[in-house]
Amino acid sequence: ALFATVDTTNDIAQAKQAPAPLRSAEPRSAAERHATGVVRTDWTKEEIQEIYDSPLMDLLYQAATVHRQYHNPLEVQQCTLLSIKTGGCQEDCSYCPQSSKYKTNVKAGKLLQEDVVIQAALKAKEAGSSRFCMGAAWRDMNGRKTNFKTILGYVREIRGMGMEVCCTLGMLTAEQAQQLKEAGLTAYNHNVDTSREYYPKIITTRSYDERLQTIANVRDAGISVCSGGIIGLGEKAEDRVGMLWTLATLPEHPESVPVNALLAVEGTPLEQQKPVQIWEMVRMISTARIVMPKSMVRLSAGRVRFSQPEQALCFMAGANSIFTGDKLLTTPNNAYTDDQAMFDILGLTPKQANHRQGSDKYLPEEPAPVVSGGKLVIEG
Repeated sequence: ALFATVDTTNDIAQAKQAPAPLRSAEPRSAAERHATGVVRTDWTKEEIQEIYDSPLMDLLYQAATVHRQYHNPLEVQQCTLLSIKTGGCQEDCSYCPQSSKYKTNVKAGKLLQEDVVIQAALKAKEAGSSRFCMGAAWRDMNGRKTNFKTILGYVREIRGMGMEVCCTLGMLTAEQAQQLKEAGLTAYNHNVDTSREYYPKIITTRSYDERLQTIANVRDAGISVCSGGIIGLGEKAEDRVGMLWTLATLPEHPESVPVNALLAVEGTPLEQQKPVQIWEMVRMISTARIVMPKSMVRLSAGRVRFSQPEQALCFMAGANSIFTGDKLLTTPNNAYTDDQAMFDILGLTPKQANHRQGSDKYLPEEPAPVVSGGKLVIEG
């Protein structure tokens, strides 16, 4: 057989002369400069503003890179939020249809009975949720000893199902936070809502410092802190940055940071607000991911307005949690079947419950089960 001889000398020479991949000696943006994955609580507002203002494509890429340092990018936690006490709240939060100050379609109700709450939790677990959240439209728990005792019972039962349990019940004292911890509460949600500067334009019945005090009480009790805010309230970009700065400079980053897009409700002072655009949400989530790299960033209220491709951008930016179910407290949410289809299309898997949160993250690891002689045993 005859074989042709191929001269590759020129090809090799040309390959050696090919330009190297484009790399910049200097960071292309503040997002690239700060996307180190290092956990810091000494951020300045100027640093966070520069990250927020970075070119969106680079901001998204840098956030996605940081996200992969601490999180599985294909895992997204499914959570369920149930309003266990709806309406009649004495607060004047301008965005909230549950305030008694405004005329909305929300009607005040009493605390839900145990069987209703437990059935909802069981249904949520069967549908794939690993975190069950209970919300009550109260300013605080003062004078509600019976209701509080009932809720402690709910927490114990749902924790016994193997789910993470979260509550949002208004302001808490240090003693109440400790009781919730002892009952097995995983996390407590208490949002700061917006920046300290813009806050008085949204709420006048509760101060910013009162919110921070509840967060401190929760953290000191060893409960995981869930705290974020809402965009689309009429605030400016610097207010969004200010909110992130408040959270990122707490003594310890919140273990969960919900990012909500306002769903304007008829009858509230903010009923005429324009819907949040997807690029605003992506910019907010990306910045949160870079400045709080270990936190769960939760794509929360307002998701119903975003298409599957738009939600995919949020997951790419670092969001790794959604609320499932047909509504969030009193506002509409994405259909369960739509979410399952989205998970299938994007190749996402539900994130399992994490009970090593708050002070429990310092507990010794549980011994792994081993098989001996065909029987399952636990060592230790």
